[in-house]
Amino acid sequence: MDRLSEVFGALADPTRRAILARLAEGEATVNQIAEPFPISLQAVSKHLKVLEKAGLITRGKEAQWRPCRLDAAPLREVANWVTTYQRFWEERYDELGAYLKQIQKEN
Repeated sequence: MDRLSEVFGALADPTRRAILARLAEGEATVNQIAEPFPISLQAVSKHLKVLEKAGLITRGKEAQWRPCRLDAAPLREVANWVTTYQRFWEERYDELGAYLKQIQKEN
């Protein structure tokens, strides 16, 4: 699977997006990440593995705890991909605006 597909797959789940939002505030342990979620610690660990595989988080190795950190670099690839389609829609909106002005002039 290509990296962009892995990132989109990881972002497809609302729990994983919430985990990324939490990590955007700073590093956290698995227990800290799991606190607000009504799911098991095991389920949170599975979500973290998906995020790690997609390159969206890294895990430290400090003594007995392994803090998770956001790695936003893959999100730049997503932003670049989306920008292509943003330009497409902006052009369409410009065309629609011109068409509406033309209709107003004719009436």
